[in-house]
Parts: sequence; C-alpha cells; structure tokens
Amino acid sequence: MERAMPKDKTLFFCKECGTEVSKWQGQCPGCHAWNTLVEAPAGQAAKLATKAVSESRKRAAANTGLKKKPVTIRDVETAADARQSVGMEEFDRVLGGGIVPGSLILVGGDPGIGKSTLLLQTCRMLSGKGIRTLYVSGEESEKQIKLRADRIGEFEDGMLLFSETSMSSILEAVDEVSPSVLVVDSIQTVYEESIDAAPGSVSQVREITGTLLQLAKSRNITVFIVGHVTKEGNVAGPRMLEHMVDIVLYFEGDKTAMYRMLRGVKNRFGSTNEVGVFEMREKGLVEVPNPSEYLMAGRLEDEAGSVVVCTMEGSRAFLIEVQALVCRSSFPVPRRTAVGSDYNRVNLLMAVLEKRIGLTLGDCDAYVNVAGGMRITEPAIDLALVAALISSHTGRAFDPKMVFFGEVGLVGEVRAVSQAERRIAEAVKTGYTTIIMPESNRIAIEKAGGINLGGARLVGVKHIRELSQMNRE
Repeated sequence: MERAMPKDKTLFFCKECGTEVSKWQGQCPGCHAWNTLVEAPAGQAAKLATKAVSESRKRAAANTGLKKKPVTIRDVETAADARQSVGMEEFDRVLGGGIVPGSLILVGGDPGIGKSTLLLQTCRMLSGKGIRTLYVSGEESEKQIKLRADRIGEFEDGMLLFSETSMSSILEAVDEVSPSVLVVDSIQTVYEESIDAAPGSVSQVREITGTLLQLAKSRNITVFIVGHVTKEGNVAGPRMLEHMVDIVLYFEGDKTAMYRMLRGVKNRFGSTNEVGVFEMREKGLVEVPNPSEYLMAGRLEDEAGSVVVCTMEGSRAFLIEVQALVCRSSFPVPRRTAVGSDYNRVNLLMAVLEKRIGLTLGDCDAYVNVAGGMRITEPAIDLALVAALISSHTGRAFDPKMVFFGEVGLVGEVRAVSQAERRIAEAVKTGYTTIIMPESNRIAIEKAGGINLGGARLVGVKHIRELSQMNRE
C-alpha cells in the first residue's frame, strides 16, 4: 500500500504589506487592507525572493567593474556643483535645487494625471543639455511614446527609448548605452524572471526597487521610477518602497482641471513639502511662476462667504480663496460638507462660533470649499474659515482686499502661526491692502523692526469676536 504524500503547507501573503498568515482572511492583520491576501507555498516565495536578491546584487555589483572599500568620512569628496538643474524651476524647487547623481526618485500619482508627460519633458530638457537619458516604458510602445513626444517638441539624439518589462533586459540596455539618467515607467510593470510572482506583487516590487537602488548608487545614475497609486492616494505596493528611495514626489490635481501640483513628501537632499505648480496644455506641462495669481483668477469680489487666506506649502506662500455657504436646513440633521479642508476641523470651528459668539449654526447646512482644488491642512486656515462662515451667515461681505491667516482655539482665541513675514510679503506683492492676522504675530513683527508693507496695514486680532465686529462695520 502506497503511503500518501504529505500535502504541501500553504501560507497567505498580503500583496500590500507582505504580512504572512496561515489562514485566509478578508482583511490583512498588518495593513488592514481588504482582499489583499494571496496563497503561496510556504517558504517558496521567501526562498525565491532571497535567491533573486542575491543574484541581482551580484550582477549589479559585477557590472560596475569597481570593488569598493570602506573609507573615512574625511576622504569623501563632495562637489559643489553636484546638482544638475532639470530646466524647469518648479521641478527644481521640489527636488531641492535639481537632481543629485546617484539618487532614486519615486514619482506617484493618479492614472492620467501627467506623470509620464512630466518625466518625458524632463528627459527632453536634460538630453538638450547633452545628458544621456534612457526612458524605459513597460506600459507603452516606442510608437506611442513618439506620438506624445511630438506634441511636446523636438528631442535630441541623447534621448533613448526602450519598451521593455524584463529587468534583466533593462540592465543589459543600461550596460550598452550607459545613461546618466534612467526613467522606469512604471515600477509595477517590471518583473524579475527568477521570482515566481506577478508583476506589481510585493516580491517583484521589492526586488526591482532594490536592484535599481543598487544600480543608482554603484553607477552614479539618477533613476526616476513611476509608481501607481491606490484609491487612498498612496503608492501601490509595500510601504517599504517609499523608505528605500531618496525622494518621493506626488503629482496631484483634478484630471478635469488645467493645473497640476507636484508635491515633495520625502527628500534626503532638500526640504520636504515643497510644491511646484504646472498647467496642462496641449503641448505638455507649463510652469506657473505665480500660483497666487493663477489660483485667484475668476474670484468675484464683494460676495458674502468669500475670503482670501495666505497659506504656506514648504517655504512657499499661496493666496487662495476660501468659500462658505451657510443656509437654513430642511432636514432634521443639517448637512456639512468640506472640500479642500478638514471636515472635522470645520465642524469644530462651527461649534466654537456658536458657543463663543452666539452664532446660531446648529440648524444650518454648511458647505466649505477651497477654490482651485487645493487641499490645505495647516491650522493657519482657521481664521479664514471662521471669517467665511460669519460672512455667509450674516450675508455681509468682508473687504475684498483683506487677507486672513491664523489658528483658532477652542475658546475662540487667535493663535500665532509660523512664517508670518512671508505670508505678509506675498499678500502685499499681490496687491492686498489689509492683512488680518494674530495679534501676537503682529507684535513680534513690530519688535523685530517691522517689514516693508508698501501701503498695506496689519490688523491683529486676539479673539474671533473681533471678526464678527469687523463684519458688522
């Protein structure tokens, strides 16, 4: 009688975070994502991944032709001109002044937002400076890329295209052409043959990213990788992908709108939370040098419920219109909607208005909108939200040449915010004559010797009841 062969034990792996469990579950216990657990033989995925990592590291190291040795920190030389300008000031600002050779840069964003267009324009400008670039696409053929490139403009011979998804073929192409800049579009389409997993899986993304990281550091090549995003807005795949790269950029904006925003959320070579503004046109992306003027275009003056806030994105000041609509509700539970700002923060500020200055909002619908599609999370928008809600409720507009910024506390006090001087300078430059700000910020500016206001005046407020008084005058 033949003995039954023991059944191979199977485990389940999360495609998002790599968590391993013995039984299938609807929700991953590690990242709490739904329907992301897939079945795999126990030990197989780990063995294959380990083998692939080892082989690729050896291959990448062998291709450099150099054997590195440990050195003291004093022996490391840094060139003053290490950065290379992309040719677009908005992109350079987000990168921290330009690209750094040997860096690995991740660009994420929604499908169709313009990631490929931005990187194609980047390759065009770099190749025009004599920098050899290789654009690898796993989603489009060379003909499709050429059709899009024809709309952007003329390309130099230093710009090379390669439509491939095999990592080994990409490494061979890099050996052959020796580019200074490599673009991989996208990381979820590239696969390593030695790993028994679908492209875009945890094992594949981890291995491909590790290989590209080794390639960038060993050969001093700047590598751009494009990453798809999930419905929550995060880069698809394991979160460790963002930890492995040097720079993480998100390309944001409504696909139906003309503008796009490039936001830096991680940068080992510069400041984070910088923002570059672009406009999508028929011939590609065009920089917007004055975002405040662009975002304020179309604003109607002397309308109740509309005010202007000066907000900061990194070291950059923006003037943005904040709108509020308050009306009596016909429902037992009033509706509250917030677009571009924190919904819970709006509810909190409405409770402060009702408690501290007696504004009856409990039976009112309230709709708050940050015009232009921007999303503001910093607390400096509080004072503008309060002003817009007061104005809409009373039906009286504030002076259209007023700018607001400040944080509001639970007792109605107006607290100081950072970088007040830069906010004031942006408001004065754009032509606003009255700046409503926290009194503590105004006093600090006076003690420091003041700033050039160009005819504008600073009005400090300590409590939100002062805004209500201004609205009555």
